[in-house]
Amino acid sequence: MNRELTHGRQVARRARRAAVTCLAITALLLSIATATTATAMTATAAPPRPAATASQALPGSVQPAFGPDVLVFDPSMPQSQIQAAVDAVAAQQIPNQFGPQRYALLFKPGTYGSAESPLNFQVGYYTEVAGLGPNPGDVVINGAIDVFNQCQATNCVALNNFWRSMSNLTINVLNPATGVYSACHTGEFWAVSQAAPMRRVHVNGLTTLMDYCTGPASASGGFIADSRFDGAQVINGSQQQFLVRNTTLDAWSNGVWNQVFAGVTNAPAQCFPAVSQSCGPYTTLAATPASKEKPYLYLDQTGNYRVFVPSAARNSVGESWSATSQTPGRSLPLSAFYVASPADSARTLNRQLERGRSLLLTPGTYRLDSTLRVERAGTIVLGLGFATVTPTRGNIAMTVEDSPGVDIAGIVFDAGPVNSPSLLQVGERSEDRRRHAADHADAVPTALQDVFFRIGGAHLGKAAVSLLVNSNNVILDDVWAWRADHGTGVGWNQNTAATGLIVNGDNVTATGLFVEHFQKTEVQWNGENGNVVFFQNEMPYDVPSQAAWMSAPTVQGYAALEVGSRVKHFTGYGLGSYSFFNQGVDIFSDNAFVVPVTPGVQLHDLLTIFLDAVNGKGGIRNVINGVGGSSTVANPDVPVTVVTYP
Repeated sequence: MNRELTHGRQVARRARRAAVTCLAITALLLSIATATTATAMTATAAPPRPAATASQALPGSVQPAFGPDVLVFDPSMPQSQIQAAVDAVAAQQIPNQFGPQRYALLFKPGTYGSAESPLNFQVGYYTEVAGLGPNPGDVVINGAIDVFNQCQATNCVALNNFWRSMSNLTINVLNPATGVYSACHTGEFWAVSQAAPMRRVHVNGLTTLMDYCTGPASASGGFIADSRFDGAQVINGSQQQFLVRNTTLDAWSNGVWNQVFAGVTNAPAQCFPAVSQSCGPYTTLAATPASKEKPYLYLDQTGNYRVFVPSAARNSVGESWSATSQTPGRSLPLSAFYVASPADSARTLNRQLERGRSLLLTPGTYRLDSTLRVERAGTIVLGLGFATVTPTRGNIAMTVEDSPGVDIAGIVFDAGPVNSPSLLQVGERSEDRRRHAADHADAVPTALQDVFFRIGGAHLGKAAVSLLVNSNNVILDDVWAWRADHGTGVGWNQNTAATGLIVNGDNVTATGLFVEHFQKTEVQWNGENGNVVFFQNEMPYDVPSQAAWMSAPTVQGYAALEVGSRVKHFTGYGLGSYSFFNQGVDIFSDNAFVVPVTPGVQLHDLLTIFLDAVNGKGGIRNVINGVGGSSTVANPDVPVTVVTYP
């Protein structure tokens, strides 16, 4: 998305479809505000029973060297002290889109806030909020943890609300009658866009994914997994697209362009494309074909820090945890990890990996003059507070060998000023892959969870490919690859980046794949038996001329996602590509999606959209393989859909 809030076209971009939805949802929300407060009060009086050992705050333990940007809260602390700390972080980070600061706000098991004095705070950029219990019920927040619109002189939107997260806690929704909450903000607000996941969260009370209190409230999310919502429907509102995976809903309010549900209890029924205002657009899968939840830091019964690594699952439904059961998986002592700081060199980190240790990257930016090499099976590289890795000499930032059971999670890969061939490479090059296929067992896949790539924006960055997957049996769970469309070092010949994702491995599953603004084919999928559940794309805005953007002498533009011509089996659900060519000349892509025509390649619920008739030019001529019709100025902000192909 073009998220530069000062652009005059920002409001027009998708206000037409969203405006009707916003008005209806705002009226609904205002009408149920009183009922929501009553529901939240009831939830606070009788919260769900937590896990047996988690109802008491654990005794203090020796604090690991997490550094100054990891704030660990204990329920014995005065609430005023906690409130002051989280508010100070929010005040700094809410406007800090491309700043260097990163934070993790961690809550030890126990209860925070009360009906009389709820704990409410906002989450800004590069801020991770997480409970430190084994289960979400072990950390209870009576209050709300919110993301609101960002307001400029002419509008208030959530289109830039990236790089923040919330996980592993319970929220009993309560809002004070003071400040921003006194006028409108009633509920749990999570008005986010890409790279802002919610995982392992239990919300009792109203949750809204749009900030309806200020307008036009446009939002471009989003990702929720392994969570539960009780007591009220989740308000989608103006969110143009969203993926909800392995979650229990009370209900869901509405769709806009591409709402996808996989393995969700009480999900809306399949309805694509939308049928007037009665349903959809919803893509609903009864089960998630392959999943592996993100590893997380927690405290055990003795107050010692450990990392829990969930097991992989196939055809799963609902969240992995309950009040009486643990998530399946393995628990590792913190001694199995090297607790890294941004001052550590690539040589230091590689030495620790060679010794068989996993890595816990504390918040900050790791500037690496050589490649981090993950070679051992079962290695975990877990970032706290959106730990960021930047290659400085045109090197690949990280490579992962063809070893099973590796998890790379919670990391931002930020391209450096010297062009890198790729930022993260998983597995050996394709010509060597067959020799190692047997080593990468289906039961213990490698997984990437909440892994984000950025080319430009904070500084000049260049990378030919963001993510290269050569291994078989890999799970990509919430991946956003973004060639920046605003910020520092942004331009067609500045932040150069050909492709966001190349998949050469077989049996690779992507759940929540966001790839935007790359200069050639944005996703190239060459592996067999690939599966994509939810794909969101925007083509590059800044193409200077049609001559500069031809994939073949007679083929205009590049596909958002192309499946290799030799592939026999591939499946996709809920795939969307949008165009906004803003250089004042007509630029066209002949197809958003290109796939071989064969019975084993099946795509479901595809769409294209032309954004902004005032400032946009050109468009997308066909949805897929010459089928589906065009998205141009003649039909702006209207989805052009293909239900099934072929």
